[in-house]
Amino acid sequence: MRTIQITIDDELVERVDERVKRLGTTRSGFARQALRAALARYDEAELDARHIAGYQRIPPTPQEFSIPEADRAWGDSTR
Repeated sequence: MRTIQITIDDELVERVDERVKRLGTTRSGFARQALRAALARYDEAELDARHIAGYQRIPPTPQEFSIPEADRAWGDSTR
């Protein structure tokens, strides 16, 4: 693990300090968790954008997602 130094405004420090006290953690622990969560959101947004771009480049055909009605059953039929 590495030690880094960041600069944040006083109001944010106060809010973080209140939250870490309630959570029983530290500023560093809170920051690590927040950074991991932020990175996960960015990763998900990037994957979503790539997914959308792929379908824009190669749109699905009408038959690609057509599923016969009989295959859409969720187990509530008697067949």
